[in-house]
Amino acid sequence: MSSHVPPPGLSRRVIFLLSLTCGVAVGNIYFPQAISPLVASGLDVSPGTAALVVTAAQFGYAAGNFLLVPLGDRFPHRPLIVVMLGVTGIGLLGAAGALGLPALAGASALVGITTVVAQVIAPMAAGLVADDRRGAVMGTLLSGSIGGILLARTFGGMIGEWLGWRAPYLVSAAVALCLATALAFVLPTTVPSSKQSYPALLAEPLRLLRREPELRRTCFYQATIFGGFQAVWTGVALLLTGPVYGLGAQAVGVLALVSAGTMAAAPLAGRQVDRRGSDPVNLVAVLGTIAAAGVLAAGAAGGVAGLVALAVGTLLLDVAMQSGMVANQSRIFALRPEARSRVNTAYMTCSFLGGSTGSWLGAAAYSRVGWTGVCALVTFLAVLALARHVLRRRPAAAERAPGNAEAKSASRS
Repeated sequence: MSSHVPPPGLSRRVIFLLSLTCGVAVGNIYFPQAISPLVASGLDVSPGTAALVVTAAQFGYAAGNFLLVPLGDRFPHRPLIVVMLGVTGIGLLGAAGALGLPALAGASALVGITTVVAQVIAPMAAGLVADDRRGAVMGTLLSGSIGGILLARTFGGMIGEWLGWRAPYLVSAAVALCLATALAFVLPTTVPSSKQSYPALLAEPLRLLRREPELRRTCFYQATIFGGFQAVWTGVALLLTGPVYGLGAQAVGVLALVSAGTMAAAPLAGRQVDRRGSDPVNLVAVLGTIAAAGVLAAGAAGGVAGLVALAVGTLLLDVAMQSGMVANQSRIFALRPEARSRVNTAYMTCSFLGGSTGSWLGAAAYSRVGWTGVCALVTFLAVLALARHVLRRRPAAAERAPGNAEAKSASRS
């Protein structure tokens, strides 16, 4: 079989369906942000109290990454994914029918926990395609997730304004249950790679971080770059709604739509990973982040020129971050084929920790120094990743040096 043709177990049609599933799953975390004001008026609570629904979904997602994603190594993927999507659909139906905020928050937490299905799909797909196509497939799945992030707020806001805040939950529930039904018929049969107990599975990601230097390096890359990404999106909301621009919150959503370009960039980055390897793509991603910080800094000037700088800078930053993520996942999924879900748990946990820290640092930098401080923070984090990249390559170059090669040859003789 040609290496360019997907194995029979994962056709291009199935890859597309999995990409769509990733987008829908990730979107379940983001569309509640758009309807939070409608929830507040519909349930007669304050906007701040209604925001607890969004918080519950986010905390649920973090818990799901830790509690459910490792199960991808313990159970066959098809029933696991179908059950997770089915429970997500039930949770969304529960949210749609909630009569009060506590019930809605509880249903949202349940949805957050089970909608981590994208993090189960990625390791499964990595094991079902040829090694020289892994990057391209990871890029395709990531583009689906990006589409879900970008369109979820728009979908939630439009449907919610038209039909009320319960309607987005009903539509999302129907889509999740339809996808569960479709995947029950088209997903290939997989064999679990581990027979470990559940407590051992939960502990394994920490052991993998301790044992695998490449995993630690990859997690460092993602934590720093994703931290800078989150710092920018935290700071840019303050910048656009502050005195420099004086725009409304909807301006942030419009700016986010600029990131649609990353839907095309992620598969392209994946193909480059397949051809050149992960490290060159990681280097371009880090340098792109530094360049993006320089462009974004011009946004402090305000006016039309400032808005253009913000649009170009956020697009460049998004492309760099997502390209780096494709390279990172391709690298980690090649490390321990028998433990891909547990490896992904370690990676995503570090990514979320880096992103949360970056968001907090971004807000602190903006409050103390302003937008320029946020851009300086992004540059600093990217330089840390660049330094780690350079330090990693120096020992490799030393290993390839002629003198060292001769010395090793002599020692073996």
